[in-house]
Amino acid sequence: MTTNETGKRSGMPWRPIGWGAAVALLAVPLVAMQFTDEVDWTAGDFLFAALMFGIVGCTFEVAVHMSRNLAYRAGAALGLLAGLMLVWVNGAVGFLGDEGNPWNLLFALVLLVAIAGSAIGRYRAAGMARAMAAAAAVQVGIGVAALAAGLGSAGPAGLYEAVLGTSLFTALWLLSAGLFLKAARDG
Repeated sequence: MTTNETGKRSGMPWRPIGWGAAVALLAVPLVAMQFTDEVDWTAGDFLFAALMFGIVGCTFEVAVHMSRNLAYRAGAALGLLAGLMLVWVNGAVGFLGDEGNPWNLLFALVLLVAIAGSAIGRYRAAGMARAMAAAAAVQVGIGVAALAAGLGSAGPAGLYEAVLGTSLFTALWLLSAGLFLKAARDG
């Protein structure tokens, strides 16, 4: 919320909306379990999801306080979304083959590059742009290597996994990098 000339708060209450959305997303599988046998989450699954949402939410809160620049904030949101989705996909169904394929652990390198690069860049927009671009490069490298080595599912499914998954995540990382670059140029 922002404060107007009279000192009263105005604007959209983003924090409650964001945290409320996280709670609502966490409630979806709980509700779905009441209506279908296809959703079977354990207490550990809910704890893991809550931990992931909490880490992403708190990190975004820090990013919001670091810069008022909307491009910076949007870049942070996209980078966090890409990281969350990468962990989620690998945990739920696996990026390469199924969730039990040990080669899926390679994608932790993408997150490591994004996190370490952000810290090395001191969370400044230009450094964040380089970190997200580096994460995209690592994402592509792992996807190409996995495809060449046949580390995913056999046949066309493996091609689909590697190409579609790599393309989607690379696009998210690069879009995040572009937004951070815009924020750096905006000054």
